[in-house]
Amino acid sequence: MGKVLLEASKPSSSSASSVSATTTSTSVTETVNGSHQFKITGYSLSKGLGIGKYIASDTFMVGGYLWAIYFYPDGKSPEDNATYVSLFIALASEGTDVRALFELTLLDQSGKERHKVHSHFGRTLESGPYTLKYRGSMWGYKRFFKRTLLEQSDYLKHDCLSVHCSVGVVKSHTEGPKIYSIAVPPSNISHHFGKLLESGKGTDVSFEVDGEVFHAHKLVLAARSPVFRAQLFGPMKDQNTKQIKIEDMEAPVFKALLHFIYWDSLPDMQELTGLNSKWASALMSQHLLAAADRYGLDRLRLLCEANLCEDVTINTVATTLALAEQHHCFQLKAVCLKFVAMPENLRGGFFALIFIYINVVARFCYGMDIILAGKFYLIMLIIRWTIPKVLCFVDMKSLKLRTAHHDEKPGLNQPVQLGTVAVMQTDGFEYLKESCPSVLTELLEHVARVNEHSVIVCRHGNEAILDGSDANGRRVKQRL
Repeated sequence: MGKVLLEASKPSSSSASSVSATTTSTSVTETVNGSHQFKITGYSLSKGLGIGKYIASDTFMVGGYLWAIYFYPDGKSPEDNATYVSLFIALASEGTDVRALFELTLLDQSGKERHKVHSHFGRTLESGPYTLKYRGSMWGYKRFFKRTLLEQSDYLKHDCLSVHCSVGVVKSHTEGPKIYSIAVPPSNISHHFGKLLESGKGTDVSFEVDGEVFHAHKLVLAARSPVFRAQLFGPMKDQNTKQIKIEDMEAPVFKALLHFIYWDSLPDMQELTGLNSKWASALMSQHLLAAADRYGLDRLRLLCEANLCEDVTINTVATTLALAEQHHCFQLKAVCLKFVAMPENLRGGFFALIFIYINVVARFCYGMDIILAGKFYLIMLIIRWTIPKVLCFVDMKSLKLRTAHHDEKPGLNQPVQLGTVAVMQTDGFEYLKESCPSVLTELLEHVARVNEHSVIVCRHGNEAILDGSDANGRRVKQRL
């Protein structure tokens, strides 16, 4: 339903003694839509009915008015000499100046959905709605379809035609200010359920998690989580549904899970962990996201994703990226990739670890090591598996990169001189490398797309200078 809103206000006047109130009103123009499908069987028998003679559909109601579809098998206009069929939509009830939009569609019956559509809906800004002055007024096409073409087309099947008509009646009204209103407070059902959990009354199931015991209500758990529903009431339910032991989860995480199930909100992460640290809150959100995925709590999962997006840092991005990959959190993954691609986050130790990863790939694929020397600003390397080359993206300042074959002994164990090496040399990044190695390649490709400069480091030769010179110091044009 489309709407057009127009607001008007009564100008106010003021004097030293009194100030008049300002009133408002709104004009609302909208369409009331409806449709009708008209099936015409025995088309061949309708031929010869006569020019100007029609076959009518049953009437149908849209916007408080009756409408009918008129099909003219020999055409509506004598000058066309029955060359075309005509199709119209007519106002079939009393009414004056009825404004409406129309669409007439001859349906393709071959299954290819190549329908013949004549629509007024898409032209509203050009000409506005069509006005029907009185009962019997029509909108349509005298030359809707050439008869010879129609009879050879997929629109005619088993001597049958099918027409779909849409009508949108335009209506307007003015809304004044609401004189009376009653304030309705927001729902507080989650507060009542939360208090039920805190009171412990009526609990009928207990969970042992990491040495702690939590009491809950089976019906509440089953209503909120499809996994708990199957575990407590399904055909494959646990034999003991009164005492359940939860493996591979820490007690604070399960406590937060129960808090969401009853309160429909996240608990205070810092209060839950006992640490006044964003890092601790992010870690709790990571564990809670995994728990939400495990128990089918989609809203909790999205809340955790939102928290992790807000709190992404150099220290947490690697583990968050691994988590997003493992639990198919595509929005969170995209945020992490964008964060990593920021130039300030690629400097120093974070890239050192990526460089080491690429060095492993280079050694495996090309029998060589890649060694970096000089002042580091920004570098991005991507191994292209289909062609024997390495693309290198770099801030072209005093940076030299050379390839060394294994007989030269420099290798993976040689320190890489990249400035502050310890920025991302964390367990989190090691975990990312081990658990989601494919993400590293995707990460590198993502970073490559946001950099502007590129050069090629060829496999052959001992040294390539990345400042635009060849090995002899001569200026050369870089080839891509």
